[in-house]
Amino acid sequence: MIQAQRMPAVFFGHGSPMNTLDDNRYTQAWRRLGQSLPRPQAVVVVSAHWYTRSTAVTAMQTPRTIHDFYGFPQALFDFQYPAPGSPAIATRMRELLQPLNVPADQSWGLDHGSWSVLTHLFPAADVPIVQLSIVRTQPPAFHYELGQRLAPLRDEGILIVGSGDVVHNLSMMQFDGGVDYDWAIRFNDAVKDRLLQRDHAPLVDYTQLDREALLAVPTPEHYLPLLYVIGTQQPDDAVSFPVDGIDLASISMLTVAVGDLS
Repeated sequence: MIQAQRMPAVFFGHGSPMNTLDDNRYTQAWRRLGQSLPRPQAVVVVSAHWYTRSTAVTAMQTPRTIHDFYGFPQALFDFQYPAPGSPAIATRMRELLQPLNVPADQSWGLDHGSWSVLTHLFPAADVPIVQLSIVRTQPPAFHYELGQRLAPLRDEGILIVGSGDVVHNLSMMQFDGGVDYDWAIRFNDAVKDRLLQRDHAPLVDYTQLDREALLAVPTPEHYLPLLYVIGTQQPDDAVSFPVDGIDLASISMLTVAVGDLS
């Protein structure tokens, strides 16, 4: 059923899994966003943490909560996000992505790239969630095109979410309150500038955005979810940044919203 109001699409810089439990300016912004959004029929999530050999979509009725990390407090391992799945939405996504063969996955579930953010957007865990994997063997343009193919979902009451980090360099994080790296700030700002100009080509070919782009994006999995979100952008969609910042000197917490948030 087509609804009158197009749902937005949102990319979240999810940062540390501890944002699941923490109360900070990022999680506060996510909660405000969840309160202002029209209630979706379902959420489709492209998470940096389902980075695989092939494109797949979760198609189970009750996806499990995956704790795909180590070294964190027990409270984080005890956390559950019991949102339902939606085999029907999974089928619709597979139709939209044809002729690409997209298996209906019954084993994955919801990883922390999904639930660390969604628990703030929809704390009751009562909105159906479907995850789409990121295939690691394809170039960025492939992921942008998949976002374009999924754009009709927004007119069907479905919120499309990308979860990653525009800047994500774990090896250079500073835990002692060090100054944010110049290259992290520059790359983050370059992304925002191109988004505001609706200039997607350099965002797809992101290595050209800055001379030190490979410091900001040493591996692509946390950046690629952004391309799915902007791939859904329509000519009348505005771009906004509900929250921004660099955490631990080398992790971008930028949230990018495409479309009307109210």
